Amino acid sequence: MPISSSVTLGRNVSIPQPDLVNLYGCTIGDDTKIGAFVEIQKNAVIGARCKISSHTFVCEGVTIEDEVFVGHGVLFINDKQPRACTDGQLQSEADWRVVPILVKRGASIGSGAVIMCGVTIGEKSVIGAGAVVTKDVPPGVVVAGVPARLVRQADVPGR
Repeated sequence: MPISSSVTLGRNVSIPQPDLVNLYGCTIGDDTKIGAFVEIQKNAVIGARCKISSHTFVCEGVTIEDEVFVGHGVLFINDKQPRACTDGQLQSEADWRVVPILVKRGASIGSGAVIMCGVTIGEKSVIGAGAVVTKDVPPGVVVAGVPARLVRQADVPGR
């Protein structure tokens, strides 16, 4: 079952290829569109009127507010020091702590971006394709590069 019964779906959520997603324990807001090959894990929250493009990974601890665009192949990372084992034993959920990520209303994240844990992406900001976001992004700016750096103010209609 690619869409678990533990998922809370808002009104008019569009998942054109439901057999090609993996959603469990998450919340998806009204009028949001989820592309193919997207995984959204437990305790992740996606707001209303968002677009989550194909091949994107939204892990536990991510909150995406309303009207956010997430491009193709975006990766969110919720662990500062990932390890497979502790003292020779495979880790379990008890061995690590989720470090949250917040994406504020109206932000846009370009294809292939990587969003590291512990950051906030400001309202109506733009993350360039392929950027690696390691620090908070102020509202209404464009960042790009590895690591992501300020490029300019965003040209956002209605601002």
